Amino acid sequence: MSRKILLSANEAIAWGACKAGCRVASAYPGTPSTEIMENIRRFKDSINCEWAVNEKCAMEVVVGASIAGARALTAMKHVGLNVAMDPFMTYTYVGTNGGLVIISADDPGMHSSQNEQDNRNLAKFARVPLFEPADSQEAFDMVQEAFEVSEKYHAPAIIRLTTRTSHTSTLVDVGDDFGPGNQEMKPYVKDISHTIPVPMFARKQRLDAQVRTEQLRAAANESRFNRIEDGDKRLGIITSAVAYQYVKEVFPEFAVLKLGFTNPLPTALVTRFAQSVERVLVVEELDPFLEEQVRATGIQVVEHKTELNMLELNPMRLSALRAELLGDVTPVAAPHCDQGLPTRPPVLCPGCSHRSVFYILHKLGATVTGDIGCYTLGAFPPLNAMDTTICMGACVGNAFGMEKAKLPERQKAEGKTGRLCAVIGDSTFFHSGMTGILNVMYNGGHITTVVLDNRITAMTGHQDNPASGKNLCGDPAPVTDICEVAKAMGYRHVAKVSAYNLAELESVLKEALDCGEPALVVAGGPCRVAAKLMGANTYTVDPQKCKACGACFTLGCPAIERAAEVVPGKRYQSRIDPAQCSGCDICSQLCKFGAISKKG
Repeated sequence: MSRKILLSANEAIAWGACKAGCRVASAYPGTPSTEIMENIRRFKDSINCEWAVNEKCAMEVVVGASIAGARALTAMKHVGLNVAMDPFMTYTYVGTNGGLVIISADDPGMHSSQNEQDNRNLAKFARVPLFEPADSQEAFDMVQEAFEVSEKYHAPAIIRLTTRTSHTSTLVDVGDDFGPGNQEMKPYVKDISHTIPVPMFARKQRLDAQVRTEQLRAAANESRFNRIEDGDKRLGIITSAVAYQYVKEVFPEFAVLKLGFTNPLPTALVTRFAQSVERVLVVEELDPFLEEQVRATGIQVVEHKTELNMLELNPMRLSALRAELLGDVTPVAAPHCDQGLPTRPPVLCPGCSHRSVFYILHKLGATVTGDIGCYTLGAFPPLNAMDTTICMGACVGNAFGMEKAKLPERQKAEGKTGRLCAVIGDSTFFHSGMTGILNVMYNGGHITTVVLDNRITAMTGHQDNPASGKNLCGDPAPVTDICEVAKAMGYRHVAKVSAYNLAELESVLKEALDCGEPALVVAGGPCRVAAKLMGANTYTVDPQKCKACGACFTLGCPAIERAAEVVPGKRYQSRIDPAQCSGCDICSQLCKFGAISKKG
C-alpha cells in the first residue's frame, strides 16, 4: 500500500532527502526556502543538520561532506546562491564523491526579495544538472533522483523551486516503507589531482566538465521527468515547473512537452516533439531560459506580445496569451478582490526594538545605510530613517563608501549633520557584516555601525543564530558576543544599550556618531513575537491628559490608533489597542504629558 501525505514542496524535499540517504544538511534561512531545513530537522537522527552563518559556509560544509563520501544537501533562496557561488563553481570542476544537491528557491514577483533572478541560468553557467518540480510529488521524487544523478555523473545537482511550488501543498506518496535511506557512504581516497584544482589539474577538469555535459544531456533525453503528453497537434507547448500547471489549465487540449530535468536541455527529445506538432510555443516563468535554447537548435518558436518573462506567472496572463494566439479565452477565475479596502503595507511589529533606534537616528539627522531584515521597514513613514538597502551585509561597506565619497562633508556644507551610520541585524552581522566592520577598521574608516540585536533571525520566522544560544535542533550553543567581536577587530568605541531606554539610546548613539573614530553600538531588545510578549503588560492612553500633539504617532506603532478628533483631519487624540500592544514602554517615554501609562 502507498502512504500519501499532504506536503508542501519544501516539506517534500526534506522527506525525499531522508529517503535518499542524505547524511549532512546545512543552510541559512531565506524565504521561500526556510522550511526545508526546519523539516529536515525532524529527521535529525539520520541527517546531521545545521543553520550555517551564511550560504557560503553552508555550501562549504556540504562540499566537505560530499568529498568525504556522504550524501549532502544545502538549501537557500535565489540570492543566497550568489553568496555561495565561489565554492559551488569550483566544486563543479572537482566533482562529487557523495551526491550533492543544492536547492535554489527562486522568488518570481519578489514576494520577499530585493530582486528577481532566474537561477536556471546559474545551472547552465555551472554546467550542472537541473531539476524543476511542478508539484510536491515531483519535489519528493526529484531530490532522490538528483542524488543518484549527482553520484553517477560526479556533478552537484540543482533543484530549482519557486515561491509557488515551495509553499503549495499537494498529496505526496512517500511509500509504505518510508524511512531513512541506507545507502553506504562512498570511500574517501586522498587524490590531490582531484580535490586541489590548481591550474595544472583544473584545466583537465574543465575538459571533463564539457564531456560530462553531453553525458548529462543524453540522460535528460531519457529521463522519466521529461515526457510528451499527447493532444491537439496544431500547437505544441514546451514548459516546465509550475508553468506546466498553468498550461494544463489554460491550454488543456494541446500537446505538451513537460520538462523536469531541464539542464542540459534534452535537445533530441525537444526536436522530436517539435517535428510532431504544427507550431511550437514555449511557456516558462521568468527568463526565456528554455526558449532561447530551443531557438538555438533551429526550431521556430511562436512569437507573441503577451508578457510572460517578468514577475510571477499566473493563469490570467496565460489566458491573455491564449486570446492573442487563438482568439478565444478559457475562463480562469481571477482572484477575488474587494474594492475600496485600504492597503495594508508591512510595518514593524508593535513594540519592536528596532523602532526606537530608527526614531532616534532620524531625530539625530543621520544618513542610514540599511540591510536585509525586518528593519528594512525603518525606511518608510513615519520613521523615514533609512537611505539604502542593497544585499546581506552591504550596509557597512555602503556607509564606508559614502564616507570615502566625502558625503558627510558635503552634507555639513548644506547645513545638515553629516552623521553617517550603518544599521544591521544580529543574524546579518554574523552572515556578512563582520568582514565589513573589519574592512572599515583596516582602511581607516570612521563610520558607526549599529547592530540591532534581538537574538533571533526574525524576518524568516525566528530561526536561531550564533547570538541566540541554541542551534537548529534546539540544543544549547555558545553565545557569540558582538561587542567582543568588534573589540577583537580593534574597535575602541564599543557600546551596548537597551533599545527600550530612549534617553540612554539617544545619548549613546549621538556619542558614537560624533566620536570621530570607527564605532559599534549594539542596541538590544528581544523580538516581541518570538519572546511571546504580545498582549503582555499593555499600556493605555488617558483621554483627559492626551493633548493630541501627535508625538506618539511618529513612532509608527500599529498598536497606537487615532481616537477622538480634535482638529478635523489634522489632530487626533490617540488610543492603544490592547490586543496589539506588547508593553514596550517607548510611547510612554515619548509622551510629555504623562497621558500614557501601564494598564491596570
